[in-house]
Amino acid sequence: MQWLLNTLDRLTERRVRAVASQHGRRSFVTRLGTALVGGAILPMLPFDRSGQFMGAQAAEPGKKIDKTLDPTQCEYWRYCAFDGYLCTCCGGSLTQCPPGTEASKVSWVGTCLNPQDGRHYLVSYNDCCGKGSCGECLCNNNERERPGYRLGVHNDINWCMANTSSMFHCTTSIIVGVA
Repeated sequence: MQWLLNTLDRLTERRVRAVASQHGRRSFVTRLGTALVGGAILPMLPFDRSGQFMGAQAAEPGKKIDKTLDPTQCEYWRYCAFDGYLCTCCGGSLTQCPPGTEASKVSWVGTCLNPQDGRHYLVSYNDCCGKGSCGECLCNNNERERPGYRLGVHNDINWCMANTSSMFHCTTSIIVGVA
């Protein structure tokens, strides 16, 4: 048994010495640093959900569309991919964060159907950061949501992670274009 351990030890030592003679410490540190910085920046990249064309409020044949136009209700058409507290219930509006908070630097995007004009719109959901959770009007609409390993199509992430304060307060829904 001892001869096996000695043989493994010699083989390992030879391999480590061969790798060390071909690659310096600086190249290892450079690659490690690149991987760490790249891994930290990756979650801050914006994501686009525009490839998911059908809106959450699209009706099935024979089913009427809920035309509720109250932005303080979870059924409001802009909230098709919404997850969080409505800023309209927390001192803000559809497009502005409440006083004392700031919009997240990254967001997720949903494609929602406006029942009034029958068009699909790209809606950017920006978390408002800097205060503790609002606690009012919690909505969680998971239409077309994908598993958590696909960050751009997953709305259960604290998108305040790129801000100075990562405390989540509420979420706005801003129309950014027509799908």
